[in-house]
Amino acid sequence: MANEGCLLGYGNPLLDISVQGNADFLKKYDLKADNSILAEDKHKGMYDDMTETFEDSVEYGPGGATLNSLRIAQWLSGVPKATTFFGCINEGDKYGKILCSKAEEENVNFKHQNNSEVPTGTCAVIVTGTSRSLCANLAAANCFTESHLDVEENWKLVEKAQYYYIAGFPLTVCPAAMLRIAKHSGEKGKTFCTNLSAPFICQFFKDPLMELMPFVDILFGNETEAETFAKEHNFGTEDRKEIAKKIAAMPKDNASKPRVVIITQAEDPIIVAKGGEVTEYPVIPIKPENIVDTNGAGDAFVGGFLAQLVKGESEAKCIKCGVYAANVVIQQSGCTFPAQPDFE
Repeated sequence: MANEGCLLGYGNPLLDISVQGNADFLKKYDLKADNSILAEDKHKGMYDDMTETFEDSVEYGPGGATLNSLRIAQWLSGVPKATTFFGCINEGDKYGKILCSKAEEENVNFKHQNNSEVPTGTCAVIVTGTSRSLCANLAAANCFTESHLDVEENWKLVEKAQYYYIAGFPLTVCPAAMLRIAKHSGEKGKTFCTNLSAPFICQFFKDPLMELMPFVDILFGNETEAETFAKEHNFGTEDRKEIAKKIAAMPKDNASKPRVVIITQAEDPIIVAKGGEVTEYPVIPIKPENIVDTNGAGDAFVGGFLAQLVKGESEAKCIKCGVYAANVVIQQSGCTFPAQPDFE
């Protein structure tokens, strides 16, 4: 049964700043519609500019892959502060204060590390018609250090948790913190989950990912990430079921607990590989005109899955809830959701 603090995650916290923009604003900052980039120096002034230029349409929301998944899991858990999140922000700036208050409103126990030298991470979401241009400035999120785990009250939260989820992105920031949490999970017989997250993680952060892999109990990824991983490891196949089986069979520290590999394929069935067997699960059909924003779908799927996992539910129910959460979120703008879930 889910209880307070049962699920802990670490990630790159970003405040999503969404506005109804226009083509001129995109051109001003050399942005493209339906694209996602990391901020460069030329974008640094854009965040304040957009909130002033389009002040009537500004919306703020907590973001970043791990935090999004934890927010969804928290929403579905029905248990106050079932989720704990670690990440680095600047608690003194306006965006840090908004990010903290928004996460707390959603009942996530946000135990942040503070860095007053750099601003809180932000992600500009500039909407033009049905298109979205994303520009992320990791800033403080990029400054997380393992010392956060040395704080007694924080490590007690790690010890209290029974389940862990850390997306692949923090491998670019603090892989040592991920590995420490993963090893603790393995030693105590708990459940550690991670995500391939993006093709570039599989390509350019292969070494830290593979150092983590022996401690990974559940691995999530989408079709593109799985195919990239297979190429990087010379699997010699593009068959996603075979790829999932091969990843599941990679060396594992606790061999008595077979690794589960879950590959999502957009509208195609979800692939689950475990112990040499593959199961497929359908997704909920949706009309194209009902899709508002697919950006948070993967994060939402993971959050729905985790919400049932921490309750000890079956694999089938975990998948069903993940599919439900993704279906809800792609019909909203950003990784947002109604006040109450209606999952059964």
